[in-house]
Amino acid sequence: MTGERGATLADVAHRAGVSPSTVSRTLRGLSTVSPQTRARVEQAARELSFAISRSASSLVTGRTGRVAVLVPNLESWFLGAVLAGLAPELNAVGLDMLVYSVTTAEQRAQFFDRLPARRNADALLVVSFALSPQERERLDGLGMPLVFVSQHEEGRASVYVDDAEAALRGTRHLLNLGHRRIAYIEPADDSGFAWSSRARLEGYRSALAGAGVSRDDDLVRQVAQWQGPSLDAAVGRLMSLPEPPTAIFAETDDIAFRLLTVLRGANMTVPHRISVLGFDDHAMAGAWDLSTMAQPARRLGVVAAQLANAVIQDPRADRQRHVVLPVELVPRGSTGPAPQP
Repeated sequence: MTGERGATLADVAHRAGVSPSTVSRTLRGLSTVSPQTRARVEQAARELSFAISRSASSLVTGRTGRVAVLVPNLESWFLGAVLAGLAPELNAVGLDMLVYSVTTAEQRAQFFDRLPARRNADALLVVSFALSPQERERLDGLGMPLVFVSQHEEGRASVYVDDAEAALRGTRHLLNLGHRRIAYIEPADDSGFAWSSRARLEGYRSALAGAGVSRDDDLVRQVAQWQGPSLDAAVGRLMSLPEPPTAIFAETDDIAFRLLTVLRGANMTVPHRISVLGFDDHAMAGAWDLSTMAQPARRLGVVAAQLANAVIQDPRADRQRHVVLPVELVPRGSTGPAPQP
């Protein structure tokens, strides 16, 4: 009898005729419990009106039942899509998600000084977060599994896309449409976001070299991701070149959306005068009729959750798991044949 104190995990174990650890595994949804035992435990828990707490589970298993997620902000569509894939997949295996959004220099210093995830989670997912060597060393000292999402880290579990190959194929799409003056616009900021600029720029340049197109660094421009005037100036410089571009490859769809607005505001018709290609397949890309290289943002989150659960169950495997997801060209109305002279 539990009296008025409320049922405990031990009470459920006694009624079901199993150990407390079996009750914990059952009520956390783990698959290591037989159907017959699961039924007995769930019936006992219902009869005693018992719901397992995270603290009780941790005492029995040594785990918190949580996964920590480190992100540079919560404003990016891409990061939101990754988290949307993470949450239900973690929930399906009985894991909660604890998000640390580290946006300012002060927050960053505090996070890596205190490392709050150390005692609050069973694994840490690092999502598109540009780490300094010192910060990487701090995370390595956490003593918990790390999973890198949308970034490739040697010796650590990672799920990512091949940015160089995707940018190469995107540039080839423009080349196949007859474009030879192809500009590239990349983001330049200190937001902490792990941009894939280097890999994508390499892919862009490789495609041009493969087609015999001479390298022209005047066609590569950096812009602040969230500031309109920076892009206005970049477009102005590109269009004032002796040989202006007939196509622009934007590193993100967010940049491409603003680029389309700038071009159309200057009465430069898209794609008849100039083509625009993005990268991401943002939720609004279809509405903007934007051709883009579609990376599976939500799927990155799903696979990251699966990796996190796997390395929690077997931490020895965390350095051996790498998953590369495909990127696909989605041609829409913003790209077309190069204009004839």
